[in-house]
Amino acid sequence: MITVTRLTGQQFAINPDLVERIECTPDTILVLMDGTRYLVAETMPEVVAMVQEYRAGVIARALQPPAPVATRTELGSVVPLPTRPQGE
Repeated sequence: MITVTRLTGQQFAINPDLVERIECTPDTILVLMDGTRYLVAETMPEVVAMVQEYRAGVIARALQPPAPVATRTELGSVVPLPTRPQGE
């Protein structure tokens, strides 16, 4: 999500994947895929930079190695169950 500001000063978050286009007439208007329009205080270059940072962050997190999985010793002691000797 990116955070943008209405002309009233109220901030809100929007999913940049839903932005179809950005219009500048001279106010900046975000047009979503469903036709919804949001008039925002940020300039077009500022919104474009926010979307680029968002997408770069998604890619950077995807390229990070996964967190290590907890081992049995970290989860607590594992006591083996008694077994029968083989051949008896």
